[in-house]
Amino acid sequence: MSVEEENKALVRRFVEAQNKGDLETLDEVLAPDFVDHNLLPGQAPGREGFMQGVAEDHAAMSYGRTTFEYQTTDGDMVISRITQHTIHDRGAYLGTIAPTGQERETMAMLMHRISRGKIVEEWSANSAASFLEQLEQEIRERERIEQDLRVARRIQQASLPREVPQLEGWQISPYYQPAREVGGDFYEYFDLDDGRVGIAVGDATGKGVPAAFVMSATCALLGGVATASGSSPGDVLARVNEAVLARIPPNMFVTCFYAILEPESGTLSYANAGHDLPYLHRNGEAEELRARGMPLGLMPGMGYEEKQTILEAGEEALFYSDGLVEAHDPEGEMFGFPRLQALVAKYGEERSLGEALLEELYSFVGEGWEQEDDITLLTLRRSASRS
Repeated sequence: MSVEEENKALVRRFVEAQNKGDLETLDEVLAPDFVDHNLLPGQAPGREGFMQGVAEDHAAMSYGRTTFEYQTTDGDMVISRITQHTIHDRGAYLGTIAPTGQERETMAMLMHRISRGKIVEEWSANSAASFLEQLEQEIRERERIEQDLRVARRIQQASLPREVPQLEGWQISPYYQPAREVGGDFYEYFDLDDGRVGIAVGDATGKGVPAAFVMSATCALLGGVATASGSSPGDVLARVNEAVLARIPPNMFVTCFYAILEPESGTLSYANAGHDLPYLHRNGEAEELRARGMPLGLMPGMGYEEKQTILEAGEEALFYSDGLVEAHDPEGEMFGFPRLQALVAKYGEERSLGEALLEELYSFVGEGWEQEDDITLLTLRRSASRS
């Protein structure tokens, strides 16, 4: 076999080793001072960087057939034209792009310099160049979106209450965990006249930035109407509904439970705009706090039913969002309202009802759970003994 044919065979063996992820063969055919003149993002120069890049590519992609369309030599140079098939089905490409399952055909022109039976240098030009440019653009766009989400998260966190009302004889305990960087759940407190306190828990449809901005707008409207008018819960929701209609997209709406607590008497007046029914632990049972009303932002001219109850010493109310009851275990079973109601009845005598429910939730969903929706819990408890 002539030197030229040996060099062409060496290049074919080299490319085949790359396709198989055969690092031992690559180590054998690459010269100690090998140079790759077409570095990928993050790839270190030299033979070790090249071999690491091959290993990372195989961790992300399956390699199919490679066809040598043409090969020629010019002195110590071998020029090859190949067609290669890969499937992005194993892992993140370049550590950033998740598997797509798509097959890609790449056509490439390769040039290799051979010296003493080793590959010393490689140059390449291929149809993947546009793909890499697109990839870099996607990475930049993702970084911009992540920056926007960080800003939105700071804005949203700033809009949530920083302090819990300190009421003699009462404990108020909130918990909030969005499914994404930002979410549509909210809770809020309002200082009203005569020492009363307004308490709101709600959920804007959707997740992410749009839901977060709708949530922030609704909180601001609730606070303005509740504190300015001192109206009953039903009147507050009716006024907020009209304001929300004019300010949010037509395909969105907000559920909201709004209550007014009179700390001295324990009277809790409330109205509900389509939100999940709160539970009241009383006499070893979990009672639903029912009141009829449509979600905010759906239709004009809505009225909201008002109800009233009195929390006695040792009784506790739970307000929450649907992210709790709609969580699923690994087999697809939903946490559900019956389970939640039974747990409120079981743990309602304890001071840490919220903590107990979260422990039950995490035990139910198991390790590796990917949260599906925002979760909000807020408990309102009247002390068993008052000073």
